[in-house]
Amino acid sequence: MSWKSIIIIIIFFVLLSGCVSDPVLQKGTLNLTSSPSGSEVYIDNQYHGTTPVTITGVGPGSHTLEYRHSGYESWSTTITVTPGSSNYYAALAPQTNVPVPEETGQTIAGVPTPALAAVTVQAGKKTMVIGDSNIFSGTAYGTNSVLLTLYGPGIYKNGVSLVQQNVNELGNWNYVWNPGSSVKSGSYTMIVSDAWKTTSERTEFTVIGGGVVSISPSTYSAGTGTTMTFSGQCTTGAQSVLLALYGPGLYTNGKELGSFSVNADKTWDFKVTLDSTMPTGVYTMYVYDVPRTTSSSTQFTIGYA
Repeated sequence: MSWKSIIIIIIFFVLLSGCVSDPVLQKGTLNLTSSPSGSEVYIDNQYHGTTPVTITGVGPGSHTLEYRHSGYESWSTTITVTPGSSNYYAALAPQTNVPVPEETGQTIAGVPTPALAAVTVQAGKKTMVIGDSNIFSGTAYGTNSVLLTLYGPGIYKNGVSLVQQNVNELGNWNYVWNPGSSVKSGSYTMIVSDAWKTTSERTEFTVIGGGVVSISPSTYSAGTGTTMTFSGQCTTGAQSVLLALYGPGLYTNGKELGSFSVNADKTWDFKVTLDSTMPTGVYTMYVYDVPRTTSSSTQFTIGYA
């Protein structure tokens, strides 16, 4: 066999190996620093702490990396994450387009004072589900931008400055908050202030999801006329749960029994007296958190010894 034939065979098997054994995609690690330090880091518009910070488990491929810091222009770029560790540094430029306050007169010392600003804010969703986005909007007068700061569970415990949002010529502004699936359930407060923080307004909303709801009956076998208690826990952050009963007769397609409050300790309970017209058989009670991010069920019988 000639050397030329051997080389052709080797090349063939190398190409074949590359076709049938694609490497398993691995996660990447990002080491992020900035000037000034303490800049907020966002990957695909999701908050990941302040610099210096190391972010692990980033999926390979194209991502948007953004740095934000109060008093500085935001810095963003598109990065390509590969398996292993990568370093990124950004030098943020001081803001040069900060609005100059409108003069309303002079103080006693003869120094011009800014116009009295006024802002409003409202949440598009008072209750949002983890994975959803929420639109915040309002009005602003005496300033051409507003500052949005969010307080809540987890990384928002001490407040996170989200953005300095411009106000349009009609005095309106809006901002879309898209935290992804990493946000925790609970109560949140969005505070909006003018550019100089002389006045502010707030709105509260709730994030639901990321937990479980459970149910258990006081007995698994009962007769008509018996009072049963259903109880459980709800850890999704929901303020209430919904019960629905399925079974024979009128309950074949299910019947909602109503919604019931979740207690401060995340427990709930409901008492029901079984109607004498309910037929013998196996019944299933479902419980959902409101607005139905998860559910659970339990079975019991009526009329069996």
